[in-house]
Amino acid sequence: MLNRVWTVTLIILGITLAVGARASEQNRDVSVEIVGNSGASFEQFPVSAGSTGYRAYLKAERGAPYRIRISNHTPRRVGVVIAVDGRNIISGSRSDLARNEEMYIFGPWESSEISGWRTSLTDVHEFFFTDFKDSYAQAFGDGSAKGVIALAVYRERQVAMLMPAPEPYARDSNAAAKAASPPPAAAGELSSRPNEEAQRSRKDEAAGTGFGEQRYEPTMRIAFAAEKRPSGRIILKYEWQETLCHKGIIDCGEEKNRFWNDDLAFAPFPPGQQR
Repeated sequence: MLNRVWTVTLIILGITLAVGARASEQNRDVSVEIVGNSGASFEQFPVSAGSTGYRAYLKAERGAPYRIRISNHTPRRVGVVIAVDGRNIISGSRSDLARNEEMYIFGPWESSEISGWRTSLTDVHEFFFTDFKDSYAQAFGDGSAKGVIALAVYRERQVAMLMPAPEPYARDSNAAAKAASPPPAAAGELSSRPNEEAQRSRKDEAAGTGFGEQRYEPTMRIAFAAEKRPSGRIILKYEWQETLCHKGIIDCGEEKNRFWNDDLAFAPFPPGQQR
């Protein structure tokens, strides 16, 4: 029996790339990178893996557009439910990463990039890092999963045929990134983004993802029967560099003061005794 909803597969000329049969470091079926317009990946800092799935911090850059690059490392189709700040990036609805949600379908050994919130079968509005108060999710009053890019991977049921991995081939290491990069925005086209200097003055503001410029990114609807449970989840918590420094996730070269800690812990009240 098919899912109760149709699913969406990404068909973008020039950015669907063959990948080798390498093992995924994040999930046995797929791997995920968050990339900028240059094709370079935003740095990840893994914190856990295993039965709960892959979890990592991601260093975000204020005002920077980004794309989600997903690579299928299997000989079968997989469906991937993607939520940014808790919202399904296809439907815009609050997401639980469930198999009956709208999802992107990736063919055997394929890799593609998704660059924004889908507003039609042909268009998306680009993702970009911003203060959470200016984010797409906050526009709906949803702060339940701020600063999180979450994915659930579903294998297809009743697979009739598996495709062998493509033969390795030599290519310019930058060719894929160049082909995948959308055209740069012209000057004056970024008016929907908050002023970058104003953002920098609000260091305590949590990171979020905005609803940016329109991009042509065509899709088509197909039938896809997902297995009952996901084969894995990938959770990326993106933060500004100063937040990662403060959390001790990255070393920013600042000498710590042994007599001053902004996160001081105080003695708790005894159990059963009220304040």
